[in-house]
Amino acid sequence: MELNVILFGATGHIGQGVLIECLEDPRISKVHVIGRKSIGKTHTKIQETIHSDFLDYSDIEDQLTGYDACFFCLGVSSVGLREDQYRRITYDYAMAAARVLVRLNPQMTFCFISGAGTDATLESRMMWARVKGQTENDLKTLPFKQVYLMRPAFIQPKKGVRTNYTMYKILGPLFPLLKSLMPKWVTTTEEVGQAMIHAVVSGYDTQTLENRDIIKLSGLR
Repeated sequence: MELNVILFGATGHIGQGVLIECLEDPRISKVHVIGRKSIGKTHTKIQETIHSDFLDYSDIEDQLTGYDACFFCLGVSSVGLREDQYRRITYDYAMAAARVLVRLNPQMTFCFISGAGTDATLESRMMWARVKGQTENDLKTLPFKQVYLMRPAFIQPKKGVRTNYTMYKILGPLFPLLKSLMPKWVTTTEEVGQAMIHAVVSGYDTQTLENRDIIKLSGLR
């Protein structure tokens, strides 16, 4: 099996981890990284496209055909953002990419990094949970071959992945303890990446994968 994958958000800690797993997995033959700036890494599997407007892909559509999966890891913390700002990055960017990709690659599997606590009923008092929930709901309406919504909780960076999130820098030394105390709430960048790949290859029995499902599907514990 040889899979061609499009990856958004490769500079974030989740995206970094997913990229590493794709490069190490023999089932992945090509990873097309799309971002505003270069990831600064070369590899025989990597094709990189620098793209500035995540709402308009008309100028690079010819580069977006022939793919089996999209791993959409692009995201931002809601801290300090107004709802319209957070919605633009979380909802608008994801839906713009998904609508183009499903038209060009209807047999594609689309994997979206959401988050634990996301509210698909849209009734949460937390703004980010409602926005993520609406994004999940609307992605499920698109006619992809498969759509998987990943809801990781605490994610331990592995294999040299770096993060800019202060919380993860603080919690870093505590991850082994957290994993032993709360195994269902702590995962790793390695497990997230492997779960996404396995979702494409083997599928899963639910579209929405909570942290425990990600761990199970990864097969690493």
